[in-house]
Amino acid sequence: MMMRRALVSFSVAVGLVLASLPVEAQNRPRSMSRPRAVQPEAKPEAKPEAAPILPQAEGAPPPYEPQLLRLAEIMGALTYLRDVCGMSDSQAWRGKMSALLEAEARTDFRKERLAGAYNRGFRGYELTYRVCTPNAQLIIRRFMDEGAKIARDITQRYNAS
Repeated sequence: MMMRRALVSFSVAVGLVLASLPVEAQNRPRSMSRPRAVQPEAKPEAKPEAAPILPQAEGAPPPYEPQLLRLAEIMGALTYLRDVCGMSDSQAWRGKMSALLEAEARTDFRKERLAGAYNRGFRGYELTYRVCTPNAQLIIRRFMDEGAKIARDITQRYNAS
């Protein structure tokens, strides 16, 4: 019961973060068969005779960047661990990460940083846990609490509305 309440709390908090960020395509359909690491979109190949494409101006990252990176890492870990522990919501976590990328990744550099944090969380636990253990369940609970706290903090501090 506590796990379900934590999941709902974290899901709601992540939803609030996504709602408070500028979203251009939040409701894009997602159809994936199994959880996997987030891949940044492939960069278009430049034509040989074309002038080199200059990268977009990055500018200063938002003040909540460290929290957002940690949230992405937590979502990656939860995607993997919840699937290993038999909870069938790993696709929902991957979908939330895709929505976060769409909302926040204005440049390829930011997209790579956020996807990299997600992948770090996913792959780090993929190397450690092959089956669900009591420790894996404890980590899930802790990440749910930490993720909810981060999402609430970002929403309360930086919500523009």
